[in-house]
Amino acid sequence: MVSQQPVIQTFGLTKVFKDFWMRPRIRAVDHLDLTVEPHQVFGLLGPNGSGKSTTIKILLGLLFPTRGKAAVFGRLPSEVVTKQRIGYLPEESYLYRYLNARETLDYYGRIFHIDRHTRVKRIDMLLEMVGLDAVQRRPVGEYSKGMQRRIGLAQALINDPELLILDEPTTGLDPIGTRQIKDLILHLKERGKTVLLSSHLLADVEDVCDRVTILYGGKKRAEGTVDELLEVEDSRVIETDALKQETIDKIERLIQEEEGGAIRRVERPRQKLEALFLDIVHAAQDEGAATSGAVAGGAVAEFLARDAHMPEQVDGDALIDRLTRVEPEAPALSPPVQSAEPIKPTGPDTDVLEGLTRSEPVDSAPKPEQKEEPQPKRDMDRGVIDDLMGGGGAS
Repeated sequence: MVSQQPVIQTFGLTKVFKDFWMRPRIRAVDHLDLTVEPHQVFGLLGPNGSGKSTTIKILLGLLFPTRGKAAVFGRLPSEVVTKQRIGYLPEESYLYRYLNARETLDYYGRIFHIDRHTRVKRIDMLLEMVGLDAVQRRPVGEYSKGMQRRIGLAQALINDPELLILDEPTTGLDPIGTRQIKDLILHLKERGKTVLLSSHLLADVEDVCDRVTILYGGKKRAEGTVDELLEVEDSRVIETDALKQETIDKIERLIQEEEGGAIRRVERPRQKLEALFLDIVHAAQDEGAATSGAVAGGAVAEFLARDAHMPEQVDGDALIDRLTRVEPEAPALSPPVQSAEPIKPTGPDTDVLEGLTRSEPVDSAPKPEQKEEPQPKRDMDRGVIDDLMGGGGAS
């Protein structure tokens, strides 16, 4: 049974930054209580200086609270086993500008000790997903800010995290990338992952978040689901097909007679500017129009498309087999059988091979002495040899 304990919990979380003389200078977070449930998209909202980034850094174990407690997966944020289950996209993408996209993802994959075969597969899928496969060999330092955000998102997903923390993920992105990230967040939620989203773009938060907390001055000012916070109780919206003016007048008279109210506004519905923009871009892509930037991107990476609680079947079976395999005991070695005539190696390096491989036999009979045969004399003049050796001739 899968545990349903909160993914993130904070109790009275407080962070006070001090000056050189250790005097309290800034109270960035003030007695903050948060609870993020599994499979939830949680929005952390607030103006600049409200404590969002400080809270995220505490949850990542990069800062320590002054007072209060924070837990991620029921553990301290500073523990390595906790960080292995987290993917993080910071507000600013601090990337090595001389590495290309592929090398960047390989670098982060090595940090998580992902084997080479898995790294290559995930890098291919992530580059296609974020629309950078066509420019994967260009140095990251030549990327636009939007393209750097895309590669930053890919590195946050390289370890297939259970908790994804996104700090201003759509900053610098065009509407295509913004829509893609929102769709990805919703897809990850469907697959059982948890997302903590911090953003200034309220429309993006409204589209994807299940629950929202609004901070100001380090304190929680409001919290609830998006519908609870945005629903207006004293108004109703009725949408119909186009009506004639006479019909509208009749409806207004009926409202006055029955409810004592009036129609406040009658207008034609409008689509969002984002939808219009995407329609135009998709039409241009269908026509085959060229572009030198990032493209719309492909489908969600395969390793992200499976349920978060379901491991990869092949790797899981191999791991179980490796852990449960019983190695057979090695059989006792029998004494070597000595042949009557041992085989000797032949070739130019016979003496060297015999010296490296020779072992002293037990109770072996000594080899008979072999008399050295006299070397044949060369057919040379004896007098010439004597002159060369400087000695007299033999008597």
